[in-house]
Amino acid sequence: MRLLIFLLTLGTSLHAAPNILFIVADDQRADTIHALGNAAIDTPNLDRLVTRGTSFSRAYAGYPICHVSRAQILTGTPAFKALPKYPGGAIDPTLATLGGTLLKAGYHTCYTGKWHNDGHPKQRGYTTTSGLYSSGGGKGVTQPDIDDRGRPLTGYRGWTFKDETNQAELGKGVGLQPDNSRHIADGAIHTVKTAPQDKPLFLHVNFAFPHDPRQWPAGMKDRYAAAKMPLPANFAPKHPFDHGNIDGRDERLLPTPRTPGDVREELAIYYAMITDLDAQLGRILAALPAPDDTIIIFTSDQGLALGSHGLIGKQNEYEHSIRSPLIICGPGLPKNERSAALVNLSDLFPTLCELSGTAIPSSVQSKSLAPLLRQQTDRAHDFVTGVFTDTQRMICDERWKFVLYPKVGREQLFDLQTDPDELHDLSGDPAHKTTRNDLKGRLENWRREQGDPDL
Repeated sequence: MRLLIFLLTLGTSLHAAPNILFIVADDQRADTIHALGNAAIDTPNLDRLVTRGTSFSRAYAGYPICHVSRAQILTGTPAFKALPKYPGGAIDPTLATLGGTLLKAGYHTCYTGKWHNDGHPKQRGYTTTSGLYSSGGGKGVTQPDIDDRGRPLTGYRGWTFKDETNQAELGKGVGLQPDNSRHIADGAIHTVKTAPQDKPLFLHVNFAFPHDPRQWPAGMKDRYAAAKMPLPANFAPKHPFDHGNIDGRDERLLPTPRTPGDVREELAIYYAMITDLDAQLGRILAALPAPDDTIIIFTSDQGLALGSHGLIGKQNEYEHSIRSPLIICGPGLPKNERSAALVNLSDLFPTLCELSGTAIPSSVQSKSLAPLLRQQTDRAHDFVTGVFTDTQRMICDERWKFVLYPKVGREQLFDLQTDPDELHDLSGDPAHKTTRNDLKGRLENWRREQGDPDL
């Protein structure tokens, strides 16, 4: 009898673990969701998630470039810890990974979409892949030579879908084509339909768009008229100094000085790619067997400038680039809530552990957001930080942001409460000297504690 009770209890606990759908877009700004205040864009499925969960307005990427941001998410650690050869190289093999942790906890773990880190998802704790999009090339895969604005796609050769699910349609020349998001969604839906029924599912979906190359998805070319696209409030023709990436690839996508017409055309395609991604997200949500009982997280690896501050890329510490959209839904969690708490994307690793009843590995340095989600507290961090190569360091608290540019001897100080678009640099204002010195000292302490190699 005791054995029977034990087995029944074990079976109940195994099935009690919630399924998890973790969606990460690529280069999607935090201000591109209709329900969160952008009247110019249509995102009906993201709007549904907003009503079903908690939306965080101050979620920070930590390091605004794809592979580093994703390494932080996968390990729950800052860039200096996640990548020993920071900012490039392999993820530290001694660190626990999100997929591997949930795999050990009994989850069936699947990775779908863009893989932009070293190795392969199956080396990072994912049992299967479906619709995997990564470097390495593929025979017979036709790639376009230019994007829809006529720019050459240098640097993208060898990126293609890997047909690892015996679904031939996932391997037919779709890498950089406009239907990239649809194929990634196909891979996710295939996983939902074929996943083992005796295990909870962790489905990690990584869209490759709206990252450039900018291309009109099918049926979207006239969706957004460039002439009607609103420019960012902090649009500028050029950035006032070399912030550390002024000649980078992203910054060369548009000529300098930036013109309103060029930026509006870029925004029109960018918004269309997000609306198409939203539609593909809707297909994945519709395929879930029990969406109300599933933990669902939507975010992006970082944002993007697209004309803000005279920049195009994400390699900067301004809010439009260092912040990401973040929505978290799940059984028993509050609905239609907003939080302005400071959070890091690396916090999502311990958050998923706590929400799923999984032990948090000792190597994880980030904080679980579960107490915030359960409204047991209104704060996770006193401050958050940002890093880019050896050229940028940032710290911000609930009101103030300080940015250091060590290579060019520049500093910035912004009052995010009165100046959310970061238009007025107060670093040289004597009235704010104490605030500037305090933040600079806290940033230096954080750099020492984290082993910043460029300190």
